[in-house]
Amino acid sequence: MEYTNLGKSGLQISRLSLGSWLTFGKQIGDDVAERLMDIAYENGINFFDNAEIYARGKSEIVMGNILKKKNWSRDSYIVSSKVCFGTGGQWPTQKGLSRKHVIEACEQALKRFQLDYLDLYFCHRPDKKTPIEETVWSMHQLIMQGKILYWGTSEWSAQEIMEAHLFAKQNHLIGPIVEQPEYNMFTREKVEVEFSQIYKTVGLGTTIWSPLASGILSGKYNQDFPANTRLGIEGLEWLKDKNITEERIDKVKKMALLASEINLSLPVLSLAWCLKNPNVSTVILGASKEKQLIENLESIDAQEKLSEEIMQKIEEILNNKKELAPY
Repeated sequence: MEYTNLGKSGLQISRLSLGSWLTFGKQIGDDVAERLMDIAYENGINFFDNAEIYARGKSEIVMGNILKKKNWSRDSYIVSSKVCFGTGGQWPTQKGLSRKHVIEACEQALKRFQLDYLDLYFCHRPDKKTPIEETVWSMHQLIMQGKILYWGTSEWSAQEIMEAHLFAKQNHLIGPIVEQPEYNMFTREKVEVEFSQIYKTVGLGTTIWSPLASGILSGKYNQDFPANTRLGIEGLEWLKDKNITEERIDKVKKMALLASEINLSLPVLSLAWCLKNPNVSTVILGASKEKQLIENLESIDAQEKLSEEIMQKIEEILNNKKELAPY
């Protein structure tokens, strides 16, 4: 396993990590979740990603039970939660990034995890109804109380992230160190273009999600639509419509041929491509089967096969690279 600093912080995070969206407490059994965490931990993965909304809180309960059972040394792993969407409550105070919900959601997550503190706490989306100043203060206070160690954002714009940093700096508060954006061969602009200056200034770390574009880049959708996949889950029709298009499937088929030329599977090639970006701190894996996770781990070593020539061939297939605007 490879490790890197998360942004400008001193936190060492594994380049591959394990996520629980749609899997823990929902798509897979608790025994499978435990086995996946075992495999991840045994192979050097030290970051486990979660959120209050995942399975409406049940995902954190499942992960917390596993962590308690394993009794791994608390200083050997990183665990996260995210706040914004709530766990399904309909009252307006049960969601968003107000001080009330940020503080209460943290307490609730700690109870579900059965932990004393969270390593990372993300603002899951921007909250237009709450001033960024209030959210920054709330996160700073949680750090001062020892309930979280670092905080970050997920799917915030570069402008919103910089507003948070500016307020934090002006008031001697602790700002966000990490952003969790979607990043894969088909979704590139935010990580590669929009955030390009922030890496250099505030030192943004990234914990990227959906590296296989919801499974499209595994190649399993190249023919018929398979059963028991996340894109077949009720309520995720938007994800299916976004990812399964004729143009994308055509590119995936060409990418699969390129992968076979260098003796890699398509998912391993796709994950290694994400890892090649130096601004990607960690790639969150969403495996639901042991076999998938074991295969995905090969992407660390596969990076060496992605020469400049191969990377250029990938660009020719994708034909979607956005260039930085000249100043």
